[in-house]
Amino acid sequence: MPDRSWYCAYQGQQLGPYPDAQFRQFIATGRISADTLVWTDGMGSWQKAGDIPGLISPVGRPPAMPGGTPGVPQAMGGGSLSIDFEILDFVKQALMFFVGAILIIPLPWVLIRNLRWLVSVTHVPGRLGLSFTGQAATILPWYFGAVVLVIVLNYFIPLGNRISVLVEIGLAWLGIQWFVANLASGDEPLGLSFSGSFWGYLGWGILSGLSVITIVGWAWVHTAQIRWICRHIDGTHREIVYKATGLEYLWRGIVVFVGCVLIIPIPWVMRWFMQWQASQTVLVEPRA
Repeated sequence: MPDRSWYCAYQGQQLGPYPDAQFRQFIATGRISADTLVWTDGMGSWQKAGDIPGLISPVGRPPAMPGGTPGVPQAMGGGSLSIDFEILDFVKQALMFFVGAILIIPLPWVLIRNLRWLVSVTHVPGRLGLSFTGQAATILPWYFGAVVLVIVLNYFIPLGNRISVLVEIGLAWLGIQWFVANLASGDEPLGLSFSGSFWGYLGWGILSGLSVITIVGWAWVHTAQIRWICRHIDGTHREIVYKATGLEYLWRGIVVFVGCVLIIPIPWVMRWFMQWQASQTVLVEPRA
């Protein structure tokens, strides 16, 4: 059944579901061994992959990579990201974020929970167990500092609301750096970093604001900005390429807007849009 999905056990955690093709890629590259516990629909219980007839062939399996860390899957090959989640899970996470944003103070802890969930349902080709290790304590100083500064600028300083926009852009820029630096595979940090400058990010923010005047130009600006962000993620052995076009982004953005106006379709529309976004983010082997 090529359309089945698989789960596997890694360091005491349940990982998956993985599409059959991706799961067999893990087997072919040695990330899933004969001793790995796996499960798919129709199986009565978890079994070792080597005990399932026809799943792992003893012929043609590659040897272990020299210098590899035992027990930690190695990243090889390319392909697009994928994301999938249950609608009820999304609703729960969205409601928690909404309440946290209204109450302001609990937002850092809610954000951590949201990001850990989002990363856990995101699948990277050739890698098992993507996780997020960020802690609320690391962002509390600049989060609450920014909140106080924005309040002062908006309520006590003439034209301070314009300056507060710069503070919010700076907060978003720091947030990207913090998020990328805390991505991990299992318990092992990926060692990634974001090298895009604040001034570059500020330029994209200004351009995004101006593009709203054109009615449709924002879609092309957003896709170009995402490509810029992907180019400035350092530390990965594979290039991160965002391949979506402005036109593709535009009509999907309109669908999302309509779905949000109607309120009830929001979870389904957001899952559809996020799955498309992930599919447009591709990892490719660097050119020789």
